[in-house]
Amino acid sequence: MRLAVDPRSGKVRLTLPPRASLQKGLAWAHEQHAWIATQRAALPQGRPFAPGERFSFCGSEIEIVWPAGNLRTPRLEGDRLLCGGPREGLERRIEHWLRREALRVLSEETAEYADRAGVTVSRVSVGDPRGRWGSCASSGAIRYSWRLILAPAFVRRATVAHEVAHRVHMNHGPAFHRLVETLFEADPTPARAWLRRSGAALHWIGRYP
Repeated sequence: MRLAVDPRSGKVRLTLPPRASLQKGLAWAHEQHAWIATQRAALPQGRPFAPGERFSFCGSEIEIVWPAGNLRTPRLEGDRLLCGGPREGLERRIEHWLRREALRVLSEETAEYADRAGVTVSRVSVGDPRGRWGSCASSGAIRYSWRLILAPAFVRRATVAHEVAHRVHMNHGPAFHRLVETLFEADPTPARAWLRRSGAALHWIGRYP
């Protein structure tokens, strides 16, 4: 039997071997409450989209300023995100703004790398997956996590180069990795290391503690 705490959500997962008793497994998991509490205490803290809060955007910290006149749609000015409109629904408006910005930036960078690679991309979209930062379908459609807009630019761009390279190589062989490095014009290893080290914390931005 094995227990794991998802660093992106804090959910506990119990894995049982074949033919193991679920009742015994749950009883054993209950006995591990101290370990579970320790693991959860080490998780990143939620950083809600609330007035006065700060969060990362393209690798920099920006502050949510509300109220900001009658400006209902958030607008970035320097390191301040100006948000007007009613307090109710503020979190939703900020997330929608971030998703739109993510789609805009990721679409532009995907087009840039696709042109460099001499390939076409049929569609670019964003979502909020838990398990991956990007995916490329055989149809040519590429989908990203909108939370990449919260990461440093080099991390986001390395991810884009990775997905565009799949338009040429639908595998992770040596030729694929050489193409990623060529498109990115740098070693993408630091970007992958950053996501392994700090990527889980991006899933806690916009969440209350």
